[in-house]
Amino acid sequence: MGKQMNMRKAAVIGCGFVGSATAFTLMQSRLFTELVLLDASFDKADGEAKDIAHGIPFAGQMKVYAGNYDDIADAAIIIVTAGASQKPEETRLDLVNKNVAVYKNIIPEIAKQEFQGILLIVSNPVDILTYAAVKLSGFPERRVIGSGTVLDTARLKYVLSEHLRVDSRSIHAFIIGEHGDSEIAAWSSANVSGIPLDDFCEMRGHFDHEEAMDRIAEKVKDSAYEIISKKHATYYGIAMAVKRICECIVRDEKSILPISSIQHGNYGMEGIALSMPAVIGLHGVETHVPVSLDEEETELLKRSADTLKGVIDGLDFN
Repeated sequence: MGKQMNMRKAAVIGCGFVGSATAFTLMQSRLFTELVLLDASFDKADGEAKDIAHGIPFAGQMKVYAGNYDDIADAAIIIVTAGASQKPEETRLDLVNKNVAVYKNIIPEIAKQEFQGILLIVSNPVDILTYAAVKLSGFPERRVIGSGTVLDTARLKYVLSEHLRVDSRSIHAFIIGEHGDSEIAAWSSANVSGIPLDDFCEMRGHFDHEEAMDRIAEKVKDSAYEIISKKHATYYGIAMAVKRICECIVRDEKSILPISSIQHGNYGMEGIALSMPAVIGLHGVETHVPVSLDEEETELLKRSADTLKGVIDGLDFN
């Protein structure tokens, strides 16, 4: 057994844009009393930790510091954002070999610590790396969660809320599948406070449903590319998504989020990680939620799974 787990402690591995934005967000969240940052460059982690720590007087007492693998054994959640980031013109899947190599260094180090908490994978391609993290760590699958399409789903709710002029929190809709180009907007189960989406659209004066759905889904899918082309990285949205996942775990909320985890038989998918709605609590993934899909969505999900399966089959975890 590893060290006694500290439920108020988190670690972030990788202090690039995503890691440091995540750490900054978690400092303000008051979810944790201790936050340790790791990076290939100790100075980078130390600089980020010191900068973030100077905000503590405005947020509430906690410890934020740079550390090493020995410092993270008792964390409740380890958030991995390390790896090469997506460049303009590059897809998330293009990153795969670079970042699997990075994970071959990081994940065994975490496993060596006999870590007992939740491993939250954020680096891209997140679905492949979630699968890699399970294989390289030997941890139970429920304890390895990818941030998946939690952010894509938030983007969908945001765009829909603008379209419908309604609070995004009243919109219930999911992006599922790969966090990437083959993702699927599950329109057939979308609703606004229980009212079918098409009915609500008509209530708000929108009648061209097909065109609007296609346009909105494309906008969501392309939003990361657009942001990357303009500012070279996306990090605020994902930092908020990571905070939301951490809340569900630390508070044992049993909320339903479209996280990435290994699938067993859901819509015939086997032995790949991708995003489907799941109940998330203290012990990670409690159960997958059987979201209803129409025939076209089911076919697209199968295609998304096949895309990821093709990549996984080409990887070597030995």
